[in-house]
Amino acid sequence: MPIFASIVGRVCLGFAAAAAGLAVTAAQPADAQAASTTFFVTSIGIGNGGNLGGLAGADNHCQELAQAAGANASGVKTWHAYLSTQTADGKPAINARDRIGKGPWQNAKGIVIAKDVTELHGANNLTKQTALSEKGEVINGRGDTPNRHDMLTGSQPDGTAFAASDDRTCKNWTSSAQGSAMLGHSDRIGLRDDDASKSWNSSHPSRGPEGGCSRADLKSTGGDALMYCFAVN
Repeated sequence: MPIFASIVGRVCLGFAAAAAGLAVTAAQPADAQAASTTFFVTSIGIGNGGNLGGLAGADNHCQELAQAAGANASGVKTWHAYLSTQTADGKPAINARDRIGKGPWQNAKGIVIAKDVTELHGANNLTKQTALSEKGEVINGRGDTPNRHDMLTGSQPDGTAFAASDDRTCKNWTSSAQGSAMLGHSDRIGLRDDDASKSWNSSHPSRGPEGGCSRADLKSTGGDALMYCFAVN
């Protein structure tokens, strides 16, 4: 009987070790996939509407979310938010397209959304199913509750900044009160069947009772102060 029990024990231990090995093996691809992520939509906003703390604050938010999700495990990636700024206070405009690197960029599932800047602003592979968060989750779009498809960009369709005459960047991402922000639709769906409604980066300006840059204003038209993040290197 003791011999039988010993044999059974060894068999059970063998199964346990094998199961543990399979678990580790199964976990490795997910980790590797997360580490190879070079594009995502922020799962949460900074929390102060269009006031992101300027470009530096927005970039830092991308960096922190990437780090927490394992998308920057090696610590060598630099993340930038896809945001333009307008000419103000003697400082020149900055184009979103010029601050995101050269590509290619892929989401948390390993799907390439664009091979370079030209494709990103042309026939890219951005859809509701590919514009995933840093966690690999689908962002709520039109028809979901709540709708969160409005992405802060402050950009024209070609990824360049607007002229200084009309605020489209919540005062260069420093205001949660005055101004408005140009928004894109991460799910490529809007109220109409036109190019603007299907635009990922330049669909419509924010609006609301407080002006367009408060968190409440941004939520009122289907957003949550979310943005696109790209690995520059």
